[in-house]
Amino acid sequence: MEIRFSDTRPSGDFALVLPAAGSTRPGLDSIGDAKSAVEGALKRNRFEGESGAMVEHFVEGDKGGRLLVVGTGDDATLGEGPEKLGGGAVARLLTSGETSAVIDLSGLNYDADAAARVALGAALRSWRYDRYRTKLKDKQKPTLTSVTIVGAGADAEKRYASRYAAVVEGVSLTRELVTEPPNIIYPETFVERVQKSIEGLGLEVQVLGGEQMAKLGMGALLGVSQGSVREPRLLVLKWNGGKQGDAPVAFIGKGVTFDTGGISIKPAANMEAMKWDMGGAGAVVGAMKALAGRKAKANVVGVCGLVENMPDGNAQRPGDVVTTMSGQTVEVINTDAEGRLVLCDAMTWTQRNLKPKTIVDLATLTGAMVITLGHEYAGIFANNEILAAALIKAADASGDKLWRQPLAEAYDRLIDSQIADMKNVGPREAGSITAAQFLQRYVDDGVAWAHLDIAGMAWSDKDKPTYGKGATGYGVRLLDQYIADTAEG
Repeated sequence: MEIRFSDTRPSGDFALVLPAAGSTRPGLDSIGDAKSAVEGALKRNRFEGESGAMVEHFVEGDKGGRLLVVGTGDDATLGEGPEKLGGGAVARLLTSGETSAVIDLSGLNYDADAAARVALGAALRSWRYDRYRTKLKDKQKPTLTSVTIVGAGADAEKRYASRYAAVVEGVSLTRELVTEPPNIIYPETFVERVQKSIEGLGLEVQVLGGEQMAKLGMGALLGVSQGSVREPRLLVLKWNGGKQGDAPVAFIGKGVTFDTGGISIKPAANMEAMKWDMGGAGAVVGAMKALAGRKAKANVVGVCGLVENMPDGNAQRPGDVVTTMSGQTVEVINTDAEGRLVLCDAMTWTQRNLKPKTIVDLATLTGAMVITLGHEYAGIFANNEILAAALIKAADASGDKLWRQPLAEAYDRLIDSQIADMKNVGPREAGSITAAQFLQRYVDDGVAWAHLDIAGMAWSDKDKPTYGKGATGYGVRLLDQYIADTAEG
């Protein structure tokens, strides 16, 4: 999708999008004699300019063509309003037959950032992945190729180019990785795809294979991987955009490229969805691409533990005891609680080798989190109030929403083992909390840490303003905004 900015409407044939902020509809004055007919159409549709409402109309005469009036609510610049405007317009027009759209913001109180976020929403919503569709009907094929934002000024174009264009690229990478089938994306090819995608951006790349991880004593991560013919990988991306010598912020992602559950095998129904169990790792590499693409003034590292969890004759068994890189031992009660085993070794490696001041891990970790929060929020657990508040602030600004969850000694005792330092699962109740308690045992003293359980957010079964059904790209905008607010702010 090509994004353009202009002071005036271009010539030629295009679909015109006019925002309506509640009862404020300045754009209607620009359509001449057609204004009366459009106002009549709005009245017949009981359109009140509420956020997300749309009325489509065809105008005759010299100002003819498709007109889309999009409601933004009374204050169009607050919250996700700008992204909803751009994304909603593109969602309606993407396969409409129109090739160009103009979103005219003239007369509304959009500053440069809000106008740039309209473009951001449009670009995000235009993403499609049709690589494996060979028989799409013409009406199913995207036709919209460009969106022009009018009336926003040159500062909006500069803001989009410097702040948001790279974020679109990062989100697109995450969605691509999450969408690809598991016979295409597995640990080795995940690394290859990322390396190709980030060429020329200045990111330092380090990759560890199974033998290297075995020498380091990463028994928990390797235990998950041992049932698969696919070799595990630890992918490390480093962005050194801040002050030399400053400790980095570390983002760590769970990258289970396919999760059968192992010997504790999952039910067959919907198991195909487990290709997106690497959504945390996908978010981390997408965020790193975004930060490098916009030359963020911060030191950030992204670490992804990449494995496939399969149930062959060499697979890890319930009852096995593994020794983690930290030296702590884990009794494996359930081989389907594998993500925390991957993350704990990745966390230890990161702390020993990169000395971060802050760690944020992201993982599609527990079904219990989906039961708790559904598909509207991810859960956040943290050992540091400042970090938790900063992430929630970034979540509200980015639209990747978070809701705080508790940590407490009473929950921690639920994962004590009779024969090892800990079990990898507790009882059925408080499943997301005990998973977070498990990870907290691997956080070094003095390190600010937050765990984001994104199980309900990596994939969507319904359309939303900035994405269609499928991979959401959740986490990229959140992490990017967090760095902008804290390390760069």
